Amino acid sequence: MSIAVRQASHPEAARHFDTTALRAHFLIETLFVPDEVNLTYSHVDRIVVGGAMPVARSITLETHKALGQPTFLARRELGVCNVGGPGRIVCDGEAFQVNLRDMLYIAMGTTDVAFHSDDPQNPARFYLFSTPAHARHKTVLVREADANALELGSQDQANTRTLRQYIIPGRVDSCQLVMGLTTLKPGNIWNTMPSHVHDRRCEAYLYFDLKDDARVFHLMGQPEETRHLVVANEQAIISPPWSVHSGCGTAAYSFIWAMGGDNQDFTDMDMVPMGALR
Repeated sequence: MSIAVRQASHPEAARHFDTTALRAHFLIETLFVPDEVNLTYSHVDRIVVGGAMPVARSITLETHKALGQPTFLARRELGVCNVGGPGRIVCDGEAFQVNLRDMLYIAMGTTDVAFHSDDPQNPARFYLFSTPAHARHKTVLVREADANALELGSQDQANTRTLRQYIIPGRVDSCQLVMGLTTLKPGNIWNTMPSHVHDRRCEAYLYFDLKDDARVFHLMGQPEETRHLVVANEQAIISPPWSVHSGCGTAAYSFIWAMGGDNQDFTDMDMVPMGALR
């Protein structure tokens, strides 16, 4: 298992970042490495973002010095979404079949977590998002069909989309982790516009369902001082609480959104008027 550590960045510092620095601080370019668990530990709300891609063998979630605990989930909770072929996740001996677009919430205190692919020719690609936790809840699998689906947007604004809430209060109990998946309908390209910030929690996006030559232009930064990152398929964004997080694609796409912070209220957003963006 490999883990990279990133420091939090003050918005005044981020204003002066060039493209290389922006990408180094906020973009995770490689998540899925065959037969590895590949993680990034961010000091933004101490989230961990990563990928697990078992191909020729099963792989396990291990701890690291950056976490300061004997096991990865000793004081953490974890959300996992599969964006690849069918696979299994075994948590302390209990196996969960996690297929494409299914999500598994794994409780704090789980000691052993192993990832398996059903077919090495079509391996699972498990996207991981972890936050600190203070209590143990139940490990729960949520199928795509069982997620809370919201139909949003309009064709006139090129943002017709289906937002599915998987790990949210009332559906899955967690300490602070909230997680879901949004899919834009064909011919639509915008997400989260008009944009917002939420000072009370950070967010991470995994963009996927993009063809090799497609890109998403992800908007970030303070509303009056925006920047952008060019994002390819299966790359992730770390969005600090002071930053907007909107995207415009060269074609339709999907993204997994995951949050951690002071509260779990999905509607807790500070909307940014279009006229305030710079």
